[in-house]
Amino acid sequence: MTFKKTILLTGTLFLYNACSTKEIPVSEGGYYYENIYFGVDLTDTFKKGIRDGCMTAKGTYTKSHWFFNRKKEYYNGWFLGRNKCRNLLKIDENGDLIL
Repeated sequence: MTFKKTILLTGTLFLYNACSTKEIPVSEGGYYYENIYFGVDLTDTFKKGIRDGCMTAKGTYTKSHWFFNRKKEYYNGWFLGRNKCRNLLKIDENGDLIL
């Protein structure tokens, strides 16, 4: 392969990767909560963990301790929801939570 072909092929691959999306569009499935994409093929227990973790991140502590201590899917979902929804927490100038 010539040097020019190598550069052209490498440049094309970089351009293609830079323009491709990292998330699956809503039309192709996946789980969204609070307009945040969480993935595909999630169990109901994992989704419940995401919802509860997200509510916690927004300022309302929500956790099923029974599920948290016994179901790894809920545990992982709770932390994922809390971390991805963290920026949804709104506090006014007085330091009070905005619901």
